[in-house]
Parts: sequence; C-alpha cells; structure tokens
Amino acid sequence: MEEIKEINIEDKNYPKLLKKIKNPPKILYYRGKMEPEENCFAVVGTRRYSYYGKQMALEIAGGLAEAEVIIVSGLAPGIDTFSHSAAVERNKRTIAVLGTGVDTESIYPKSNLKLAERILETGGCLISEYPPGTPGSKITFPQRNRIISGLSFGVLVVEAKAKSGALITASWARKQQRLVFAVPGPIHSLNSKGPHILIKKGAKLTESADDILRELKLPQKTTGILFTEGKNADESLILNALKEEILYIDKIIEETKMPASRVASALAILEIEGKIRNLGGNLYAISNR
Repeated sequence: MEEIKEINIEDKNYPKLLKKIKNPPKILYYRGKMEPEENCFAVVGTRRYSYYGKQMALEIAGGLAEAEVIIVSGLAPGIDTFSHSAAVERNKRTIAVLGTGVDTESIYPKSNLKLAERILETGGCLISEYPPGTPGSKITFPQRNRIISGLSFGVLVVEAKAKSGALITASWARKQQRLVFAVPGPIHSLNSKGPHILIKKGAKLTESADDILRELKLPQKTTGILFTEGKNADESLILNALKEEILYIDKIIEETKMPASRVASALAILEIEGKIRNLGGNLYAISNR
C-alpha cells in the first residue's frame, strides 16, 4: 500500500467542505490522493444487508460513479463495501473514511484489505483522523461518521435499522446542512425502518442515481446499460425474466421453462459477461454496468 501522509487543517489541500463543519479534524492521516475540492457523495447502510439492499447499493453507487461523483463510505462490511465496490469495479475514485488508523495492521475489517488496495489502485483515498496504530472502538466509529458526511454534498442511507450507525451519519449530515436521501424498502423489514424514519422526516425518497443527481443539480445520466437481450434465445429468456425483479434460480427455471442445466450454463456466461449479478444464495439480478 501507499505511504501514510498527513495534512493539517491549515493546508490548502485540506478538503474545503470538511473544513466548514463545526468540529473538523485538525489533522487527517491518509493514503492515496487527497483533493481539496470535488463532488463527493456518501452512501452508507447496515452491515447486515438484504439482497435487495446489496442490489440498490451497487446500482445507485455505480450510477453516481459513472456520473463522476466520488463515492464516500466507511469500508464497513455490508452496504459500505458494496458502495466502494461499485466505484472500483468501474475504475472510479472512491474515498473510505476509517474509524481506525489507515495502516494495514489497524484497518477494519481485515476482510476488506483487498478492497482497500483496490481503492488506492483506482485513484481513491483512505482517510482517518486517527494516527497509525489506532484500533477501532465504540467511540471512533461513530465519530468518523461526521467526516463521511462532512466530506459530502449529501448522504444516502440504503438500509438501516431504527438504531444504526447509518442514521448517526444522517444525523451529522442534517447538522452540517447536507442533503439526506433514503431508499425505501419492504415495510415489514427491520432494515427498512431507518430509511422510512428519515423519509418521514423529510429525506429525499431515492430509487435511482438520477434522483440524487437531480437534487444536486448535476448532469443526469442513464445509470448503466440494462441488458435485456442475450447472444442467444436462452440468454434472452433469462434476461427478460429478470428485467422486472430479482429472482432465485428456481424461479428463473420456472419462468423460462428451461432445463436447470441450461439455465445454470446461461447464468454462468451472463455473469462472466457482466450482464447479470449473483447477489448470493443463487439470487440473480440484471447488472447496470
């Protein structure tokens, strides 16, 4: 990984938006490229995500990255991970704000060390107000959330329970006079409680990246290509079945009336081609990249 650098709040390259919050860090430790001014937007959510939440994070963060918006998140498992991943898989810059030191030994979770490396490889940045060697704690993670929102023009909460770190980030965003967005979900899901609370309090209901770009007065883009035609009849049948909703493999078999072996073969090829995603547990969705 790249060397650890530090920047003082008086430095001309210190992020200008972050400098404007009530309690900005006096010193930032970072790896990668620091920019004083850029279009940053935070995408955060629960660690215990649903497949729906995963798909929405990938779609919306990916669409924003394609529109040259810098995705900011916290490198945590779950929604944060998918938000960063949506950017790096497009070779776009993303910023991870850590609740630990940025040295390899301190980064949490260890399962995201490779993702951290990819963030740096694609021109991104790892940032922390904590010096190298600082472990995470119940204090450091909530505190870093003010930096996530402070760097950003707005914050999107994808999935979160009623009491969640993502809602802490949204709360910081409101105090910092940033825009707050939320993805609605099934009313009986605990992961929908947080976004629905935010929407009732005035957060912008968000279904796509264009909803955010419109509010930020940035150029809207078609968020990727939704593939609906395949190279052959089998692929087209599967893509047509997936264009309305996310489906398990057994439902795809049922809707296409194809043998299981042919469905499995076509799914594997479509996934390699980047036309669909396996969200886990044999649950598939059309890719928008």
